[in-house]
Amino acid sequence: MVCFFPTMKRFLRGLAWLLGLFLFLALLLGFSGYLYLRASLPQGEGRIALEGLSAPVEVVRDGKGVVRIRAATLKDLFFAQGFVHAQERLWQMEFQRRVGQGRLSEILGEATLPQDRFLRTWGFYRAAQAAYGRLYPEEKEAVDAYAAGVNAFLASGAPLPPEFRLLGFRPEPWTGPDVLVWAKMMSYDLSGNWEEELKRHRLLARGVSPKRLLELMPPYPEDAPTILSAEDLKLPLKREEVPSALLRMAPPRFMEASNNWVVSGSRTETGKPFLANDPHLALQAPSLWFLMALEAPGLRAIGATLPGLPGVVIGRNDRIAWGVTNVGADVEDLYLLEEVEGRGYRYKGRVVPYGVREEVIRVKGGREEVLKVRETVYGPVITDALEDPPKTPMALRWVSLDEEDHILMAFLGVNLAGNWEEFKKALLPYSAPSQNFVYADVEGNIGYIAPGKFPVRKEGHTGMVPVPGNGEWDWLGYRRPEEWPQAFNPARGYLVTANHKVTPKGFPYALTYDWAEPYRAERIEELLLAKEKLSLDDMKAIQQDQKSLLYRDFRPVLELLIPLSERGQAWKERLLSWDGTMDKAFEEALVFALWYTELTRLPQEEVGEAYWDEPRYLLKALKEGDKNCDQPETEYRESCLDYAALALERALDRKEALGARAWGEVHRARFVHAVLTHTPLKRLSDREVAFGGDRYTVNVGPFDPETLAMGHGPSYRQIVDLSDMEGSLFVHPMGQSGHFLSRHYADLLSFWRRGEYLPMRFAGEGRALLLEPGR
Repeated sequence: MVCFFPTMKRFLRGLAWLLGLFLFLALLLGFSGYLYLRASLPQGEGRIALEGLSAPVEVVRDGKGVVRIRAATLKDLFFAQGFVHAQERLWQMEFQRRVGQGRLSEILGEATLPQDRFLRTWGFYRAAQAAYGRLYPEEKEAVDAYAAGVNAFLASGAPLPPEFRLLGFRPEPWTGPDVLVWAKMMSYDLSGNWEEELKRHRLLARGVSPKRLLELMPPYPEDAPTILSAEDLKLPLKREEVPSALLRMAPPRFMEASNNWVVSGSRTETGKPFLANDPHLALQAPSLWFLMALEAPGLRAIGATLPGLPGVVIGRNDRIAWGVTNVGADVEDLYLLEEVEGRGYRYKGRVVPYGVREEVIRVKGGREEVLKVRETVYGPVITDALEDPPKTPMALRWVSLDEEDHILMAFLGVNLAGNWEEFKKALLPYSAPSQNFVYADVEGNIGYIAPGKFPVRKEGHTGMVPVPGNGEWDWLGYRRPEEWPQAFNPARGYLVTANHKVTPKGFPYALTYDWAEPYRAERIEELLLAKEKLSLDDMKAIQQDQKSLLYRDFRPVLELLIPLSERGQAWKERLLSWDGTMDKAFEEALVFALWYTELTRLPQEEVGEAYWDEPRYLLKALKEGDKNCDQPETEYRESCLDYAALALERALDRKEALGARAWGEVHRARFVHAVLTHTPLKRLSDREVAFGGDRYTVNVGPFDPETLAMGHGPSYRQIVDLSDMEGSLFVHPMGQSGHFLSRHYADLLSFWRRGEYLPMRFAGEGRALLLEPGR
């Protein structure tokens, strides 16, 4: 020991020195990496000379990163918008572009091949290329100027965002179709009828009868609110006949996607309208939206912009305000093809050969795959790209694959509009996805319009299930703009849209038969009518409201069920004394959410899906009985109230397994980076926060029934005060920057979570960057 001890001491001193050296090198490398990553943050001050500008452009970033651009011409304005979007969100724009192009595998490898095959089969980018060649001159000028601004950033020598270095590639120059393709992808995201047609097709193939489908997926209730009334449309009230074909099918579950409302001055403390909007879309890192004010001669607009597209999508100018929610109009149809072996498919009494286009998909590492896509008179055979295709091939007819598409022209026109007539005129070229546009102006007017290319179908073709692709069920054209649902200054003094049914009984045609449950719409109306005069604070309170009308409907079931245990009895009493507010801090909200989730398992064996979120089917089953309530694993026959009691016990078991005492402990809004979430940088890129609500609350909080995580929600909020436009409000989650080391990467997340807002005003001070014409 005497001889060993000094040796051990020397060894430990040497080990400590080596560990210190390794620690120093690790810190040095980490610091160097940090400095490299910091160097790729955008330049926000000083001057930058850029070829393509005709005059200097001022770019001001305020303390929260909100950008205000002032330019001498519209062309320079959109050029600068493209440049700034690229400064802050280049990786996001590149990822979106590659999604639309079906080129993810080039940078991400084999894992994204199925997605690329699907995207190439649909042909989003081909549609964008075709549309670009048919743009109106002023529309094309805006698109080209925007793309030139992105390319000016790429040519500026500024360091690229870290994702490019991580994946080892540089972005290609931007083109016009690169701008248009993201509009196509947004249209796809908000047009899901093809999936519902396929789902109904498969349910019928499972042996579910048409009558049973109507029980499992009930139509929109006759006594529920509609956005427009017969009085708004000047239509006579009459019985709305359900098409006979509807009895052979059932409406699908609709993905809710937003609230908006507008209130006239007769109902406000200010004497002028309020307009509120909160689109419910994917929560992601970075945010889907970018807050921006744009100023040039003839245009002065502020609100939410989409990185990758010019103009303001949702917002206001000095004269008007507008907001949008998804109509969910049926603008997609699947056509069943009768194939003739080796020759093609039957169409109008003859055999038509498939058109075949070859798509070359390059995979990271050098491999190439040639995808052969079959084309028909309707469009691509999309079932070829499904992992579990049906036996009969189906082709897709979709508005957004038309060769001509002027949706950008419509939004640019809205940015420039100054009154109701100009607003309506701006929307004339609107295509898809159809949106519920609410409108208000400084004169005190309010209005609503649902623009879009609505297919005219042959009588008997509801668009709800696939139909034969033999030419008998082809579209007959599109509805004329004068036929679009619209209203101006309704007598009741307000308009509400929450993806519920647009038109009342008596409207001459159906936009769709697929509507969201009316819970959010009913709650918004309830709150709007709760006070004689409404304030800006009332608008905030409505946007933040998380009282569940779903609970109100299921409360009578709770009253009737007989709990199976003492804890079940205790929780029954506790839930009955609760007011139904899905607050993140409430334990009752957690138990109710778990109980309802267990209830949605009721028809699992019949429909082949683990969860069936159809509240009106469940309510009817629990009150009147249903064949699915009897549990095969027990010896006696359960009633549906027995099933509800068992569901409560299962919910309480799950709660104990989770170890949670509040809804927000497990119900967390997650903001995930598409690529970095799969790397060690996930700890820097991803965020999550406790949140309340459920799928049916105004401040929505839809969740995955397995994980309880929330991946969709209010992606942007705005409240416009038409009595004081500069006193208007907006916010979005995460932050303005797409760079995870920026102080503006997630600095708005706490505002969004707490229900706070930023001022939505043109005036603002901050860091100034001058973009100057290059020589």
